[in-house]
Amino acid sequence: MPDSPREQTYSYLGPAGTFTEAALAQVPEAQGKTWRAVNNVGEALGDVLEGRSVAAMIAIENSVDGGVSATQDALATMTGLRIVGEYLVSVNFVLVARPGTTLADVRVINAHPVAYAQCSRWLGANLASHGHIPATSNVAAAASLFENAQADAAIAPPGITAHYDLDVLAEGIGDNPNAVTRFVLVSRTAPVPERTGSDKTSIIAELPDNKAGRLLEMLEQFATRGVNMSLIESRPIGDELGRYRFVIDLEGHILDERVADALLGLKRFSPNVIFLGSYPRADRARPTVTPRYEDAAFTDARDWLRGLIAGEPAA
Repeated sequence: MPDSPREQTYSYLGPAGTFTEAALAQVPEAQGKTWRAVNNVGEALGDVLEGRSVAAMIAIENSVDGGVSATQDALATMTGLRIVGEYLVSVNFVLVARPGTTLADVRVINAHPVAYAQCSRWLGANLASHGHIPATSNVAAAASLFENAQADAAIAPPGITAHYDLDVLAEGIGDNPNAVTRFVLVSRTAPVPERTGSDKTSIIAELPDNKAGRLLEMLEQFATRGVNMSLIESRPIGDELGRYRFVIDLEGHILDERVADALLGLKRFSPNVIFLGSYPRADRARPTVTPRYEDAAFTDARDWLRGLIAGEPAA
């Protein structure tokens, strides 16, 4: 029986040629399917929730600028979603312009705010007095050069000239040649996949109140069970000043005893815990686990407790 339209469609931040499209190209299941270009994270996730797409690829973290706030906020407020995979894309940029433009002609640059920030040193050294017009994506910035004359140049991904007739004024203008953006593939809520031994678990949690030491209490849920965090960032909840939620990535899978026990402790502590998913790590790195936090240690402790309750002789 043929796939439904939803099962044949994947959403991503477009237009064609973006880093998000490069991340989607790493997904085997998406090959040969329909790729739907959208304008923002909310639209991409809305496609999933409303049945237009089976999954959406969105940026969630950059090695230079940290977490992508629009993605973090969307995942915190749009229910019924689950991260099913992560993908890494090396990030660098070129400066492009309409044919015949020179670097000396550039007065205004169109660029996505994140890309613009990542090229700040080069821009300061080579175009100190330029202006900036924000764009929804780096490819959209390049495309806009043909739509209006407000900008003289745009920051775009390498290879943009394969899609548009543009001149490259400068290459490798990113401040950090090792910059990497982390993307996640998001689907509707579904059972978690089996653990691989090289997994990551993403959650969002709130503190019960603003009393002193509450953040430490939350972090102790992980520390006392040997669960390492690869990311923790705060985002305002928005209902009043001083109220924040925490976006957290844990090393391990929800089926790992240490992670499961930590989440149970967190649930007892936090008034709101959002489980975003357990999924294979893109770098395939395996966490180092102290023996007392391995699965066997938790199983042995439970067997010991059951024996005490049952009145079994001490071993």
